[in-house]
Amino acid sequence: MSWILLTNDDGPDSPALAPFAKALAGLSEIRVVIPREERSWVAKAITRFEPVFVEKVERDGVEVWLCSGYPADGVQLGLHGLFDDPPELVISGINLGFNHGVGYIMSSGTVGAAVEAWVSGVPSLAFSTGAMTEWDAWRTFARSPDASPDWLRLSDLCAALAKRLIDSGLVRLADVVSVNVPFDATTDTPVRVTTIARVGYDRLFRQDGPGRFVHAFGGGFREFDALEGSDIDAAHRGWISVTPIRMPAAATVPERIRALLERG
Repeated sequence: MSWILLTNDDGPDSPALAPFAKALAGLSEIRVVIPREERSWVAKAITRFEPVFVEKVERDGVEVWLCSGYPADGVQLGLHGLFDDPPELVISGINLGFNHGVGYIMSSGTVGAAVEAWVSGVPSLAFSTGAMTEWDAWRTFARSPDASPDWLRLSDLCAALAKRLIDSGLVRLADVVSVNVPFDATTDTPVRVTTIARVGYDRLFRQDGPGRFVHAFGGGFREFDALEGSDIDAAHRGWISVTPIRMPAAATVPERIRALLERG
């Protein structure tokens, strides 16, 4: 493998950045292009009406290109602008917080960056971690110095999972592979290939003055189907979920509906 492009949506202050880059270096040369600040919940947004700026910095011994735009912008630049040759694989993450369920996968900057790689024909993996506990308390701990050993363990675990996914051939069969790893996972944690849970969410904003609203998501789910066998089901069971994502859905349309719609 020539080299791997690593990106994220949490920016340079992510506690996963340097440990994951160093762990992945055991697989191939790693080049890092990330947004210069956190860009969560932006999906596959692309900057169009203003310039995108980049600068090269170092974070804990890792060379990093910072991009003023979105995660997908960074992938675009990593594939087509910054380097002489494209990567053979794009890895996004490790995101702070699970990205499971349709509503969350479609909103995720981490997954959006991986989708941008697929648009250009490059296989991609999106890694996320979380805990089925109160979000703010877990996130505060995950960003604290006390969590440093956890990020080292998780980075090694996710790098090993990336190698398994590459060796298995799944990265070539799926458009994107979304991997959700419990924060307390170890090499003994069960791994399951899952579907995407059909869940959404309700209110994302609360009023914060006249005509002013701020993001205030409470973390709830709106379930449209049973969760059994899904990425969210795996999280509830404390398992690692490996979720292949295929963009075209035409093959899933029943013949009776095709017969009603198609003509000519």
